[in-house]
Amino acid sequence: MDNLETKVASSNADHDDVMVAFEAFKEANDDRLDQIEKRMSADVITSEKVDRINKAVDELILKSRRQPLGGEVKTEPSEHKRAFDQYVRKGEAHGLASLEAKAMSVGSGQDGGYLVPPEVENAIGRLLSKASPMRQIADVRQISATLYKKPFNTNGLTAGWVGESANRPQTNSATLAELQFPTMELYAMPAATQALLDDTIVNLDQWVAQEVETVFAEQETDAFINGDGVTRPKGILNYTKVAQGSWSWGNTGYIATGVAGAFAATNPTDKLVDLIYATKAAYRPNARFMVSRATQAAIRKFKDGQGNYLWQPAATPDGSAMLLNFPVVESEYMPDIGTDTFSVAYGDFKRGYLIVDRVGTRILRDPFTAKPYVLFYTTKRVGGGMQDFDAIKLLKFGVS
Repeated sequence: MDNLETKVASSNADHDDVMVAFEAFKEANDDRLDQIEKRMSADVITSEKVDRINKAVDELILKSRRQPLGGEVKTEPSEHKRAFDQYVRKGEAHGLASLEAKAMSVGSGQDGGYLVPPEVENAIGRLLSKASPMRQIADVRQISATLYKKPFNTNGLTAGWVGESANRPQTNSATLAELQFPTMELYAMPAATQALLDDTIVNLDQWVAQEVETVFAEQETDAFINGDGVTRPKGILNYTKVAQGSWSWGNTGYIATGVAGAFAATNPTDKLVDLIYATKAAYRPNARFMVSRATQAAIRKFKDGQGNYLWQPAATPDGSAMLLNFPVVESEYMPDIGTDTFSVAYGDFKRGYLIVDRVGTRILRDPFTAKPYVLFYTTKRVGGGMQDFDAIKLLKFGVS
């Protein structure tokens, strides 16, 4: 355990550390289960040991995924990039204003600001795709307008078999409805000293991208899961939820555990299996679970009838943990297990949820509000919502 705690305390970890930690967890949890079987309860020391190692596994998984931004090929800066550097470092806006005038583009409404060059926007996009779990698994599209409209067929098309020379009967007409995905403004306001901006060796693309990455990723992920659809995208947990037996288009189906705030005491994984088969076969090849860290820690203790752990760590450094042979995605914005919470989501998120990015991130330099620091009001427009209501199902920790 001492070596494990040393690894957790260090600044990095690799895949082998995760595997060693999980073996230690299995050994400790087996002891706990053996005590429960023999004495109807486990001693406090063993239970605390299991919880500590369980937490250590989570910490090592997080650290093993951290990768520094780097390795980018240096190229000759574009005219837009050179003008952007002058604006960020010295506040000289003439170059950017001239470029936007040529492109017939002006500041973003009352807030103003200038478009960042593609180099900076690409750097932000790369970091967001790594930091946001929803961006890794959902369908992501770029648009140039403030609203994306997607038609869908509510009754399906009629098809059938006919002979080679037989008449072809006319199929039923499609009944089309329209899904709308408006983009909302997301902002961050990183600060810098003038000394940092004067340092020519500082890579401004990397600095801006890294400064806004955490704020954008956290706000986006929260919205994609819990958003109300008013001032931010509508999240997967904010649509009307109905029991799977009563599911209809426009609602999200769920399976109940049958126990308020918990899995069932016996055969707890049965409801996870029911959740898997609540989705159609066509959705399962690319399906995965999404849970919070605490929920994953609870599920990690489950075994099958042969004593095998149902949760398994990633088989490769860049892989995902697996549960019942499906990948597990962790997000702190999924609710922990509680009474009537929807703490497990399962399905094909790429078919089920759409993220839309409006092209163009803007920055407004503010050297006055927080002297001696320079603030950079950075905005981008993002939208999101369900595009296939049959692709994602939820597990409700409630009686019904």
